[in-house]
Amino acid sequence: MMQWIAPIAFLLAGLLAGIIGEKVIFKKLKIFVIDKQIPGSEIIFQSLHRMTFIWLFTGGLFWAIITSPLKSDIANVLQKVITIVFLYSITLVLARLSAGFVSVYTRRSERVSASLLSNIAKSTILALGSLILLQTVGVEITPIITTLGISGLAVGLALKDTLENFFSGFYLIISKQVRTGDYVKLEGSHEGYITDITWRNTTIKELTNNVIIVPNTKLASAIFTNYHLPVKEITLTLNVGVDYDSDLEQVERVTVEVAKEVMAEIAAELIENEPYMRFHNFGDFSIDFTLYMRVNEFFDQRIGKHLFIKKLHKRYQEEGIKIPSPPRELYVQEYSEKNPTLKHD
Repeated sequence: MMQWIAPIAFLLAGLLAGIIGEKVIFKKLKIFVIDKQIPGSEIIFQSLHRMTFIWLFTGGLFWAIITSPLKSDIANVLQKVITIVFLYSITLVLARLSAGFVSVYTRRSERVSASLLSNIAKSTILALGSLILLQTVGVEITPIITTLGISGLAVGLALKDTLENFFSGFYLIISKQVRTGDYVKLEGSHEGYITDITWRNTTIKELTNNVIIVPNTKLASAIFTNYHLPVKEITLTLNVGVDYDSDLEQVERVTVEVAKEVMAEIAAELIENEPYMRFHNFGDFSIDFTLYMRVNEFFDQRIGKHLFIKKLHKRYQEEGIKIPSPPRELYVQEYSEKNPTLKHD
C-alpha cells in the first residue's frame, strides 16, 4: 500500500494544481492582460481555455504512472495515451491561435470573410498536428497519406456540390469581389450587407434584419451590384422641380447650402467634395434639376434624403421658392333618375 502513496500524491497534486491554475491564476492573469489591452491577448486566452487544467493534470498523471508499481507494458500504454492527449492539446491551441489571428488580420486588412479562411487555417494545423502526433507515437503515416490520396477522388465525387461551393467561396475572397461588410444587391430584389462567407454559403443580412443564405456557386455566377466597390462612398442624387417664376441663381445657391448642411451632419469628412446641382429639363409645371451629394455609404442615402427634404422644404418656404404641384381637373358625375348631369370643377 505504501508504494501507491507517491503516485496518488502526484495525481492529487496535478488535479489540485490544474483547478487552481485554471480557476484562479489563469482567470486573474486573463483579466490583467485584457485590462492592459495587450494586442492579441483575447485570442491567446481563448486558445488556452481549459488547457492549463489539462496540462497540469496530465503532468501529475504522468509522474504518478512513473512512480507507480504498474507493469511496464501497462505503464508504457498509459504514457503513450498521456503523450497523445498532450500533443493533441498543443495542436488544438495552435489551431485556435492560427484561426483567431487569421480572422483578425483579414478583418483589419481587406475585411474579407473570417470564417472560411480561419477554418482553412485551423483545419490545416489540425491535420498536420494529427500526422505529427501519429508519427510520434510510432504509427507509420505514409500508408495513411497514400490511402487518403486514393480515397480523395471518391470523396471528391461524393461531395461534388460541397467542393464547388468551397472553391467558389475561396474564389470570391481571393478575387475580392465581395468582402464582409459590403452592401450588395442581387439580380432579384434581395439586397443587404455581407456578414460572412463560409465553406458552403454566403450570408447576407437585409436592412430588415432578415438573413439571406446564398450558395457560393450561385453568388460566384450571379450578376450583382457591390455598392462598396471600388469605394464605400457614393453619390446621392435627388430630383427636384421649382416654379417657373423662381430665380434660378437663388435656387442653386440655396439648394447647395442646404446640401452642405446635410453633409456636415452625416458626412463631414467628405465635405471637400462639395455638392452641386444641374438643371436639366423644362417640365410641364416646373424647371427640373438634380442634386448630387456625397455620402459615406449606401445606407446613408436614406438619412441623407430624409434630412435634405426636410431642410430644403423649410428653406424654400423662408426664401419664397415654390415647388409646384401639377394641377388636376376633377370631374364629378351626378346621376338622377330623370336628368343625369356632368359637373366640371
